[in-house]
Amino acid sequence: MEFTVVFQSITLIAMLIFIGAMLSKTFPMNQDTRQMFISLIVNIAMPSIILSSIFNVEITKDSFKLIVIVFILSIVINIGGIALGGLFTRIFYPKSTKKVEVAILSGLGNTGYIGIPLCAVLIGPEGALFAAIFDAGVDFTLWTVGVFLLQKEKKLTLNMFKSMINVPMLAIVFGLIAAYFGYRPPIIFVELIDRLAGLAVPMAMFYIGATVMTLQRSKVNQSSTKMWIPISVKLFILPIVLAVMINFVHLEKFVVQTVIIQSMMPTLALSSILFAKYSGDEDMGAVTTVVSTIAALMTIPFMIYLIDLFFAF
Repeated sequence: MEFTVVFQSITLIAMLIFIGAMLSKTFPMNQDTRQMFISLIVNIAMPSIILSSIFNVEITKDSFKLIVIVFILSIVINIGGIALGGLFTRIFYPKSTKKVEVAILSGLGNTGYIGIPLCAVLIGPEGALFAAIFDAGVDFTLWTVGVFLLQKEKKLTLNMFKSMINVPMLAIVFGLIAAYFGYRPPIIFVELIDRLAGLAVPMAMFYIGATVMTLQRSKVNQSSTKMWIPISVKLFILPIVLAVMINFVHLEKFVVQTVIIQSMMPTLALSSILFAKYSGDEDMGAVTTVVSTIAALMTIPFMIYLIDLFFAF
């Protein structure tokens, strides 16, 4: 992989986060503002980049097989990360009441806001497509395993499955059905989708930058003691373990690259929202997300270089 492109992409992300942080000084980052950002990113930008990726890649029967494989791999990798986070928490903090939160933060990464755009830049439309499939696996794990673990009464409910139905997931289903039947929208709609897809990276990074400026030192101090576990698992341990194991699976090189890049993404941006909904530690989710995102600006190029050096990435 061309490392100049990696460093340029990471540097671009850092610059966008900085711009978002500076912009936050010109407006109040309240609940309404957060909701506006989240709505634009989740309901417009992310579905657009998913559909843009699908409409710009020729999908064949072999592609569908790879899609299923990547989706399953994503679920396995996510659950593996959750298990590692839970194991480390039990070892180092056996009396902690935040074992579930730490485990979830260790397994689920920001594969949507950062992963899909980054794979699109580094690998191309095919990378964006399979990054979107990987992200669908993260969503599936989040709203099934994640919700199940956070519930006081461990049970499967209809509402849990309803929460899995979101606009990005519908975009994946619609796009794949359209691709399977060879349907391609009129060019004006394809161009519109491509333009809207361009919102994904700036909007997501502006949101993260603005969130950084709202953090309170007391929240950071309270969450810092256990924060090293999800950061270590997500940014270092999980991608290295995956790089070793995936050598035993014969897949296309761009698929391997996509899966490994997605595995080293920082902590899931929606974790604080999930924790707030199910009575978890919302502050821990927000602080870990921001700190791991900042750390990832340095660790992602380093990990890509390290894995490429030893595993012919």
